[in-house]
Amino acid sequence: MTALNLPNMLSLSRVFLAPLVMVFLTLRAQFGSFLGLPFGDLLAGVVFIIAAATDTVDGYVARKHGMVTNFGKLVDPLADKILVTAALVSLVQLQRLPAWIVVVIVSREFFVTGLRMVAISEGEVIPASSLGKVKTVVQITAILLVIFNLPGGLLAMWVAMLVTVASGTDYFLKSKNLFVERKVSGKDGSR
Repeated sequence: MTALNLPNMLSLSRVFLAPLVMVFLTLRAQFGSFLGLPFGDLLAGVVFIIAAATDTVDGYVARKHGMVTNFGKLVDPLADKILVTAALVSLVQLQRLPAWIVVVIVSREFFVTGLRMVAISEGEVIPASSLGKVKTVVQITAILLVIFNLPGGLLAMWVAMLVTVASGTDYFLKSKNLFVERKVSGKDGSR
């Protein structure tokens, strides 16, 4: 099966849409406005929604049509992290979010990615958890509220941060066996 199937191309599209979100957000003043919302914010929000929707579609298509690939397992979560990080960094630059909230959220993403790398080196796979999926939905919702400058955006981002930390803690607790030293038996390194 080719690595560039439809689900993987949808995942890759998020990687390429992330910079557009940043450009539209950070250059928003040059586009004018619509109903008090800068066109750049409107365009960034629409692009972010489209990119976030590809995450649902790519997973569904991959599972339904048996198109799950190792490349997809790598690029799908990476594309999610790139999209979310691009939006969050832009919102910090615009002073709509405190940087420390973004650092907490991005740190969790690095931490879970690191856990997954350790697991792979041990021949294990850490699947996406239910709390991890909730985290993604809450983050996307909060980011959109902030992009569109809607009431409750900062509160939603606080909730997203708390759910993000809870999700990271859940992954750690479920993976703590990865950090137990295992004795190596035999001279050839077999266990």
